[in-house]
Amino acid sequence: MKHLTLMSTLFLLFLSCSSFGQTDDSYINEIKAFQHELNAEFSNKDESPLDSLDLAHFNSLDFFPILPKYRIRAKFVKNEHPEVFEMSTNTARRPKYIKYGDAYFTLDGKKCHLEIYQNQSLKNNPKYKDYLFAPFGDTTNGNSTYAGGRYIDLRIPKQDGQILIDFNKAYNPYCAYSHRYSCPLIPYKNILPVAIKAGVKKFH
Repeated sequence: MKHLTLMSTLFLLFLSCSSFGQTDDSYINEIKAFQHELNAEFSNKDESPLDSLDLAHFNSLDFFPILPKYRIRAKFVKNEHPEVFEMSTNTARRPKYIKYGDAYFTLDGKKCHLEIYQNQSLKNNPKYKDYLFAPFGDTTNGNSTYAGGRYIDLRIPKQDGQILIDFNKAYNPYCAYSHRYSCPLIPYKNILPVAIKAGVKKFH
């Protein structure tokens, strides 16, 4: 009986490992599709944030290698009494947001926290009604990534107490490419004590 139990356990472990391999392949393809879509946007003169000279020479953004460890299911605490505030930007523009909640996770042995926001104008658009926003900084800023930090788009979690944060989908604010744009600044509370070697690298 013990032998049968051990064999059953090993068989289930094999199936689990196989499933994880398939999941990893599917996940890699998902991120590659995200990168392809981003490059397509930057190549399109009607959508690209690039100045004309940069657009003329653009081939692809520079990305970190895709690593599943940067796809994190974080503990999420929803803000039950949010207040509308004006988020600071690099210009006089002050878009209205609420702090939707807080995310907590551990990465590379360090405890991390992100405040998660919701744009009060976008939520009225059916396409973006479930979108959340997390501007963040990390220890790569100014070296391999844009000095001003990066952004992640999130979705309102369907499961209570958790939120999916995928740093492989981290992207630069448009201000990293041109001075023509107004971009939210990274809140001090969202500067992480780790190196997020995922997503888009700095431009140039």
